[in-house]
Amino acid sequence: MTALETIAVAFAMFSALPCPQPVWTEKNMRCALCAFPLVGAVCGLLLWGWTALAGWLPLPGVLAAAGQCLLPVLVTGGIHLDGYADTCDALASCAPPEKKREILQDPRCGAFAVIRLCVWFLADFALWAAVRWDTKSLGAMALAFVLERCLSGLAIASFPLAKDTGLAHTFAAASDKKRVRGILGAASAGLALGLALWGGLAGAAMVLAAGLALWRYYQVAKKQFGGITGDLAGWFLQRAELWMLAALAAVQLMEGRI
Repeated sequence: MTALETIAVAFAMFSALPCPQPVWTEKNMRCALCAFPLVGAVCGLLLWGWTALAGWLPLPGVLAAAGQCLLPVLVTGGIHLDGYADTCDALASCAPPEKKREILQDPRCGAFAVIRLCVWFLADFALWAAVRWDTKSLGAMALAFVLERCLSGLAIASFPLAKDTGLAHTFAAASDKKRVRGILGAASAGLALGLALWGGLAGAAMVLAAGLALWRYYQVAKKQFGGITGDLAGWFLQRAELWMLAALAAVQLMEGRI
């Protein structure tokens, strides 16, 4: 029962999918971060389903790519894009860390957030449209959705926090950090290996892209915010998705498949 409640906590918080709304307790929050990658698994399964449906109908490539681009947003309800937008506003301010943290808490959406969101969607849509989606590339991207969430949960349990309030602090404080780091660390290593083996050069490039996004996440959080926050976690997730998709497209382009 506790395991099911733990999964429900993760899906209720990090997805817009209909699910039970359990009361958060010490037991079901202890490993909630470990269930977070399951949201990525759902994104991967739906990606396979949508791509198969688009090919069977058949839909024009532009419409198929639009669905692929919007699918993760619909599954998550845009929670990570919200953090991405807030972080872009804060970074564009060039203010001290204290002021940047204040901007993260501002519910208003600034001009830089709007600009960066438009750029992100344009780049993401273009990449989805450019990639040749066969079994190999679909499997690689499905694994990428899970890997990025493993890394995100691992970061929350490992990286310094910017403040003692907020979503990231709530999950970090309630989690069994040693156990979470062990589970998500092993899962991340296994997924990285699986992605490299399944996707070949493209898979290895996607793993490298995820690693670089994680490194950049740590550097920006530490130097410009004094630690990570829930908004920064969303910023990382959106960048990791885009960077891994770009890595996949780049390898296909070099191989002459695009």
